[in-house]
Amino acid sequence: MPHTTAFTVPAIRQEVSSLWKLAWPILIGQLATVGMGAADVAMTGHTTPDELAAVSLGAAIWSIVLVTVSGIMMAINTLVAHEIGAARHGKVPHLVRQSLWKALAVGMVACVLTNMAALVFDHLMLEAHVAAKAKLFVHIISCALPAFAAYRALYGYSTSINQTKPVMVIALAALALNIFVNYLLIYGHWGMPKLGGIGCAVATTCCVWMMLLAMLAWIKYAPAYRATYPFTHWEWPQASAIGPMLRLGLPIGVTYFAEVSAFGVISLLVARFGVVQVSAHQIALNFSSVVFMVPLTFGIALVTRVGHAVGEANLRRARFISWVGVAMSLAAAIVSAACITLFRHQIAQAYTSDPQVQALCAQLLLFAALFQLSDATQVATSCAIRGYKVTRQPMLIQLLAFWGFSLPIGYVLGLAPQGFIWSPSAPMAAAGFWIGLVTGLTVAAVLLTWYLNRLSLERLRAAI
Repeated sequence: MPHTTAFTVPAIRQEVSSLWKLAWPILIGQLATVGMGAADVAMTGHTTPDELAAVSLGAAIWSIVLVTVSGIMMAINTLVAHEIGAARHGKVPHLVRQSLWKALAVGMVACVLTNMAALVFDHLMLEAHVAAKAKLFVHIISCALPAFAAYRALYGYSTSINQTKPVMVIALAALALNIFVNYLLIYGHWGMPKLGGIGCAVATTCCVWMMLLAMLAWIKYAPAYRATYPFTHWEWPQASAIGPMLRLGLPIGVTYFAEVSAFGVISLLVARFGVVQVSAHQIALNFSSVVFMVPLTFGIALVTRVGHAVGEANLRRARFISWVGVAMSLAAAIVSAACITLFRHQIAQAYTSDPQVQALCAQLLLFAALFQLSDATQVATSCAIRGYKVTRQPMLIQLLAFWGFSLPIGYVLGLAPQGFIWSPSAPMAAAGFWIGLVTGLTVAAVLLTWYLNRLSLERLRAAI
């Protein structure tokens, strides 16, 4: 491959085609995975507001931990992509085996921390039965975390060797199973117990373990994995391999935590305004997370594409791929922003039959439409940066954006506390927190775009 790539129309068209070919199965898989959470909220939304509130609060804790674990395990994507780009296929099996040991430790620690985090419900101004249901939801669903961490290790390995079809097929199967088990357990059909929102936790736990078993089977029998098959022999954990993975993955996990925890903490703070506010907020947030899968998918594909180019020592092409990927994410964001704005009332009605929740949700979805551009930009640029095997700087930027801007601004506007230099005359509740989110995402997008440009130019000049 020549080490020159100009921003010409044919070159851009070819890269768009290559990135889309890699990304579209991941997109379907990501949408199906997030669709499991959307199905939980939507199907519970047609029971009672109390059940929906309990699932929404439990899902807030679950989402924070889930996304953080996903980020910590994402180191395997970059490491395998670099080895494949450098044509060192023999090193990949060792990386995968050590990543699975890392997954076991990360999943167990995450399970313990998730159960401890559920204690927060005892200190919120919630009705006792809502708090109890939210805690039970978290206790049950935490059992899926070891399986999820291992699945993400294999997921990263598979996508980094350009095998994205398995993640699509497995996620679609899991979504179908999740909806079916939800149907049985939420409403008590076919003689099954009527568990309400707790049925969602049982269904999700079963589905995550199924996804891990299905991925193991696919890797074992599919010919595409033969050259890098990781299960040829037993291998004990090695600190010399797991240590660098943690140093690369922990900043990604903190980066993801910085963003999703800001959303999660806001869900907990909004809870004090009652069931209508927290339910509308969670529905808008849940739908936003579904839409977010499009730019996130381009980001995951960018880690592989940029990682391959960097592994080949083709820094000019790595920079070219990065900016084409960012542009694709922005184009998708423009479409999603327009769709959310036009169909916000229909979206709210699809989630809940409560008129008050529908009306407030439609208002919050306008904020969701507003931050589509900045959200797409920040996720695409941060993933491109990770393709260069750089993770600490994006972490610092995300921490500043979400904990230095989003939460403080949202706190002042949402709660209108006394003693600040300025605050609104009355709390803006959920709307105030969403204004804070828009601000934080914009700060992240601007700073990460600046850093990607600087990093890619520095690496290119150093290679010349």
